[in-house]
Amino acid sequence: MTKMDRMQGAQTLPLNTILAGDCIEQMAALPDACVDLIFADPPYNLQLKGELHRPDNSRVDAVDDDWDRFASFETYDQFTRAWLTEARRILKPDGAIWVIGSYHNVFRMGAALQDLGYWILNDVVWRKSNPMPNFRGKRFTNAHETLIWASKSEGARYTFNYEALKAMNEGIQMRSDWVLPICTGGERLKTDSGEKAHPTQKPVSLLHRVLVGCSKPGDVILDPFFGTGTTGAVAKALGRDWIGIERDPGYREVAEARIGKVRKFDKAALEVTRAKRAEPRVPFGTLVERGMLQPGETLVSATGKSARVRADGTLIGLDVSGSIHQVGAALEGAPSCNGWTYWHFVKDGQRVPIDVLRQQIRAEMHAAR
Repeated sequence: MTKMDRMQGAQTLPLNTILAGDCIEQMAALPDACVDLIFADPPYNLQLKGELHRPDNSRVDAVDDDWDRFASFETYDQFTRAWLTEARRILKPDGAIWVIGSYHNVFRMGAALQDLGYWILNDVVWRKSNPMPNFRGKRFTNAHETLIWASKSEGARYTFNYEALKAMNEGIQMRSDWVLPICTGGERLKTDSGEKAHPTQKPVSLLHRVLVGCSKPGDVILDPFFGTGTTGAVAKALGRDWIGIERDPGYREVAEARIGKVRKFDKAALEVTRAKRAEPRVPFGTLVERGMLQPGETLVSATGKSARVRADGTLIGLDVSGSIHQVGAALEGAPSCNGWTYWHFVKDGQRVPIDVLRQQIRAEMHAAR
């Protein structure tokens, strides 16, 4: 497909659709810079040489599907570079990618990402709280997988909802080691015969954390190895658009049925905690212009200081005038002052922080979007 063909197809992006076929071919048909975030769970190239059995000789339902078989490391590397090349082309300039793997393949993917011009932001260890034991007893139990988070290029902008992740972690900065369970119980999708619908189904909790932390409502999320559709299901619930690519018709059927049952959360539920610097700026003068505070009205501080509002949105106090921040700092003899939390107006005999008025205006601005 030529660049002109891709540009013409930009207006018909197949949103909220599972594309059938090879991921490299399907990504090649998408226009340049059309997706905001990619989550990729590619084949791990486990190199199993035969069936795996437990000590009681029962067979382990391991990954032995054809899609995980590659003739050599060189063949796997060629495949990895091919799909990562297309992935980078379709990422927006401020887009990012998450890839997940095990020790079999994640180091090879990391090298390919760097060679192709991506910029690695973090590696995240997903420590499984309920890992499958090592039945042969010849190695450590494989209790984790590794995710790599990368921007499209060095210095590129990307979405990172730091405050939302911090709030999710009870006010503590989110670390790069995540303790989450693997898919079990009711979350594990099964076929009509009771077998696993997919051997490596990822848990909703993992995708929830990735999408809440690194995307926004309305973003386009692409998963080139869609499987049974965890990425699409979480994206739909969180108000993101999604595109899935899957060549196995059985997996597509399961994913379509699964996503069809998902309902998008309402707008209020999709709001996340924002960094204060990311909130829209509201000048103090706006409160005066809108009549929320009147010229001549007296503002007071918790320490007993006072100043009067002027028509131009400045304050005047004892031998000092200026912004709400400058006057507060001068009255306290401090190098700086956050005037929004320092100053209060009096309503019904109670002192109310002027920041309450600023938040009212911000709420109106968000509602108008």
